Amino acid sequence: MRSVNWILLVVFLAGCATVPVTGRRSFNLIPESQAIAMGEDAYQQVLSESKLITSGPDYEMVVEVGNRIAAVADESYDWEFALIDDPNTVNAFCLPGGKVAVYTGILPVARNADGLAVVMGHEIAHAVARHGSERMTDALAIQVAGTGLESLLGGTSEGSRNLIMAAYGVGAQIGVLLPFGRSQESEADHIGLIYMARAGYDPQEAPRFWERMNAQSGGGAPPEFLSTHPNPENRVRQLREWMPEAEAEARKAGR
Repeated sequence: MRSVNWILLVVFLAGCATVPVTGRRSFNLIPESQAIAMGEDAYQQVLSESKLITSGPDYEMVVEVGNRIAAVADESYDWEFALIDDPNTVNAFCLPGGKVAVYTGILPVARNADGLAVVMGHEIAHAVARHGSERMTDALAIQVAGTGLESLLGGTSEGSRNLIMAAYGVGAQIGVLLPFGRSQESEADHIGLIYMARAGYDPQEAPRFWERMNAQSGGGAPPEFLSTHPNPENRVRQLREWMPEAEAEARKAGR
């Protein structure tokens, strides 16, 4: 029994990491190399099924904002940025390894580069904090007794793609399969706010953006991007509480 406890302790310590900005200790059992491989596979699947915009001012804004935030993020991924022509989808995502996609439906809400930096900072923060891998770990903990960790992570099967796409909020099943927890959403807000400020964007745009996102629902069901997010009033309050920290970062960036 003592040896089993030691094994569990070793596994726990091996799976622990410190989240940048917040300093939270996180736990997941998904090797980063495996998450990146599955992220690349899922990303290519999404792109192959989407109508892409590869030139023009909107595309250039997505690439510029993405590159500026990536440059100050706490990961050196092989970053890629895509703009998907889908005005009915108010969403964006970042998969492991820095594979980012923005849907055109969110651009009217973003309004400008500062608003887009809120979106992309938030999504990049999810990837840097490895929230998707945490969610996958939760799912694997339930399934591992029956199927085994190795079989669930092996290869790039349709099941693997579906798991990681759900864990990172890609596609219509975000609210059903593996939505981020509210604590993860709040953490992504915090990290994303700091990243956009470091990149030289106006952090004051963050609460304004989320107020616009809330208004987007028109008093009915929230858009997909908000389906599992914190209460809008709480989100704005938290962002304002973190604002002094973000403003300090913005001053360092010369804003």
